[in-house]
Amino acid sequence: MREALDGERATGLQDRGLLGGFAAALLRLLRTEGKALGKDRAWAMAALTSYRLKDRAGRDDVVLRFTPHLLDEPLPDGAGAPLDTPVSSLPGVGEKVAERLDGIGLRTLGDLLDHLPRAYIDRRDMRQIQDLRLEQEATVIATVKKTSVDRIRGNRSRVVVTISDGTGYVDCVWWNQDWRARTLTEGTEAAFSGKVKAFRGRPQMDSPAYDLLRSSGESVHTGRIVPIYPATEKVSATMLRRLLHNAFERLGRVPDPLPAELRATRDLLSKDVATKLVHFPDSLEQIADARRRLVFEELFVMQVGLALRKRHVESDLRGIAQAPKGELTQAFLESLPFRPTHAQTKAMHEIGTDMSQPRPMHRLLQGEVGSGKTLVAVHAAMIAIQNGNQAAIMAPTEVLAEQHAKKIKELCVPVDVDVELLTGSVPQAKRREITARLANGNLKLVCGTHALLSEDVAFQRLGLAVVDEQHRFGLAQRMLLREKGEDPDVLIMTATPIPRTMALTLYGDLDVSVLDELPAGRQPIVTEIASDAAARRRAYELIRSEVAAGRRAFVVCALVDESNSLEAKAAVAEAERLRSDVFPELEVGLLHGQMRPAEKDEVMERFRRGEVSVLIATTVIEVGVDVPEATVMLIENAERFGLSQLHQLRGRVGRGAWGGRCVLFSEVKTEEARTRLQAVADSNDGFVLAEKDLEIRGEGTIFGTRQAGITDLKVARLVEDFPVVVEAREVAFDLVDADPKLSRPEHVLLRGEVARRFGDQLEWLFHG
Repeated sequence: MREALDGERATGLQDRGLLGGFAAALLRLLRTEGKALGKDRAWAMAALTSYRLKDRAGRDDVVLRFTPHLLDEPLPDGAGAPLDTPVSSLPGVGEKVAERLDGIGLRTLGDLLDHLPRAYIDRRDMRQIQDLRLEQEATVIATVKKTSVDRIRGNRSRVVVTISDGTGYVDCVWWNQDWRARTLTEGTEAAFSGKVKAFRGRPQMDSPAYDLLRSSGESVHTGRIVPIYPATEKVSATMLRRLLHNAFERLGRVPDPLPAELRATRDLLSKDVATKLVHFPDSLEQIADARRRLVFEELFVMQVGLALRKRHVESDLRGIAQAPKGELTQAFLESLPFRPTHAQTKAMHEIGTDMSQPRPMHRLLQGEVGSGKTLVAVHAAMIAIQNGNQAAIMAPTEVLAEQHAKKIKELCVPVDVDVELLTGSVPQAKRREITARLANGNLKLVCGTHALLSEDVAFQRLGLAVVDEQHRFGLAQRMLLREKGEDPDVLIMTATPIPRTMALTLYGDLDVSVLDELPAGRQPIVTEIASDAAARRRAYELIRSEVAAGRRAFVVCALVDESNSLEAKAAVAEAERLRSDVFPELEVGLLHGQMRPAEKDEVMERFRRGEVSVLIATTVIEVGVDVPEATVMLIENAERFGLSQLHQLRGRVGRGAWGGRCVLFSEVKTEEARTRLQAVADSNDGFVLAEKDLEIRGEGTIFGTRQAGITDLKVARLVEDFPVVVEAREVAFDLVDADPKLSRPEHVLLRGEVARRFGDQLEWLFHG
């Protein structure tokens, strides 16, 4: 009976678990042997009678309810080895194999189940040897007739295994794999799959996959739809298939975090069935059904976590109610030498409304390059200050923090608000003065880097924490800044336009304000692609003419690899080349991440003053650098950047009254690179480019480091699965509204899965 139940699950609940039909066979059994069911016998008979009419979720529930009854033993979710069982418990996984698996993140049976196939090969085409056709893939079941190992010059070997099924012969050949001869000995029966070729007039398969046919007749690599896994040189797809098969033999039913009612209303397979079918399907339709279930679960669990965080901020935390209108905010707005854009005014109103509530604000402000996020943030700081509180603005780099401090000081002079800069480069005496004034409340507004998180930095009453370019910070760092006060309002800013698909996932727990228009007078940047020597010469002449008119230029060196030191070396080499060979008459500066803070400050100040005309830089200037006189940017090896990053970089020019030009140097060799660069040249709309970037490269290359529980998507693809994102979000928020602590019995497994995915990010829920 256990085999019948497992068989029905393995066939995708298609009523094929027993000969003659699973439901019909069980009905016959119940009529003669069903007394042990007692009062449940009537239910069982009715459930089996209507089995074929039920959807997949209904069939799944029938099978799950039958299991403990018909086996006369309890079989709860996860019976058998638990998901956190080490992979070393599997046959053939010794210390060395376990180390190799650990290298790709496979430590437990659960990790194996989450390691999903990237593709499938259909090897169900079983043939007799006499029917094989050249250059076609096929599977044959045959017996080994002869095995030989030939030694070839150059210390090579050739294993030839001759097989036959009674209708013909085929030679199977492997190079430098002598151990095959010890496995495939004469008389061994196996299923062989591969492409048939001809060699010296005989049919041959080169390195075919094969399964030794044991008494069970079970096949993992042949005669079925075979999963192809992401693999490495040391961990092959063949090894992973065998390990997954062994893992399923050890595991009981895979625990299902989705409540049965939810599965039924959305016609979703159980987790147990979906997991088995995605790894070892019997049909292509089963793959689609299994993936649909796993995609929904992944996005749903993510959205439940986001909903829990959002509702926690809204309902459980006591914030500071800060009145948005007052003398300081009015004086600040009246002192501005320009009129804020409609988008800025709308964002300031949304933030002010949030700050007036007796709960902490938790809002994202995303805006186009140069759209004026800093002004909106300073207005929020004025709200905090006029209510007797303090404000802190944290930036990821000293260059950006200094830029903020300089601009904010200028904005605050008319309203007599003191602003200080706190970074790791501030001298100790000045640092002690700043920290003392923060502690006693005399300093109301501070800009800084990670230095704001130091233990010696304490606020008398922090009312607003602003985190700029938040994707450069880890979650723990942002939490540390917030913990400098008692649940202050939090404003997170990013200059990277975020597609709606990602906004609902990456920032689904935040309220969002968008700055989607540029200040009056700002001209669009003209972008062109240059790929030959003539175009490069024209670009250099453009720089000379702009410098002659009193303006400046950037030259950006591409990231060579993940090493900042190599990137710096590339920038140094390019600076030397431009100084000596191209612009000997101009002052060429250099800025990269390996320089000391004081050196960076000096170079940036000289560039702002015009003492440096051409600045060679790495991506350290990607965000926040504001030099109105910079009108030209050349980007080397532009194909190495993503669309959003190119858009960010070119946003460093054209911020004054003269417009801007951006030249993308690239020897494009692929259609994808050509498409990406042309998209940048065709559009100045960062939101359009962000959507295009997501479409071309996928979310894996765009997600920042906001939080592992949110960005770690294994199945879902945000572009193609966006309708599921919307559906899962709606269902998740409804569920959390109805059960804010996930305390109902039917949500126990869901609670556990959310805890596994989000860890200490929801510590208040799981440990408090």
